[in-house]
Amino acid sequence: MAKTKTRRYDAAEYLETPEDMAAYLEAALEDGEPAVIVQALGAIARARGMSQIARDTGLGRESLYKALSPEGNPEFATVLKVVRALGIKLHAEAETV
Repeated sequence: MAKTKTRRYDAAEYLETPEDMAAYLEAALEDGEPAVIVQALGAIARARGMSQIARDTGLGRESLYKALSPEGNPEFATVLKVVRALGIKLHAEAETV
């Protein structure tokens, strides 16, 4: 029997358009889990190009990789800088009960 070759799933490979990226982040925000949101931002930043995001935010590329990793815990200011550099807008909406 032949062995099946697998590789780790990376959402960044499938985020091709700004609309894809915004929808992915929106889904993470709806989940509400901070680690999921940070992981989504990391995938979007990798899809866009971490070096470019680092230049646009004025933050170090290595620092961004660390902050946006699954173990990362970025400051809110860093999250806002990354979101702005990605060209994504965050918005608030009243929750209907």
